[in-house]
Amino acid sequence: MIAHLFGPIEGRRHDAGMLRESGIETQMQRYMTTQNNEVYSVYGDPAYPISPYIIPPFRGCVITAQQMRFNKKMSAVRVSVEWTFGKVLSLFAFLDYKKNQKLYLQPVGKYYRVAAILTNCHTILYGSETGKFFGLCPPTLDEYLS
Repeated sequence: MIAHLFGPIEGRRHDAGMLRESGIETQMQRYMTTQNNEVYSVYGDPAYPISPYIIPPFRGCVITAQQMRFNKKMSAVRVSVEWTFGKVLSLFAFLDYKKNQKLYLQPVGKYYRVAAILTNCHTILYGSETGKFFGLCPPTLDEYLS
């Protein structure tokens, strides 16, 4: 399920800058800290800075065997984010025609947002590769659309 969208942003922008502009870390602070002050984190892109809510892969010349195992295991699940992007484009192929999508001449962001909502509806009705991989069940269509 796609839970947060930000944009549109030009493709050549740096990931860390887009992260900062999106304000998602403020939302993460609100929703990913429990009443016992436990913090949940997500595994992020290598371009993201380390924060309490986003953990990028370990990097550098000298990383331990444990850190290398962590990177390998987490990169295997990080690809699940790409599955969702692929699902949106497979359901709405016209979004992938770069020559036909002009950022300032068409409402590209609106097209993608509508496609994301409809992709979430498709996931609820028919399941998804990501849900199967992680053993997750989506909400009902009534819950999602309310």
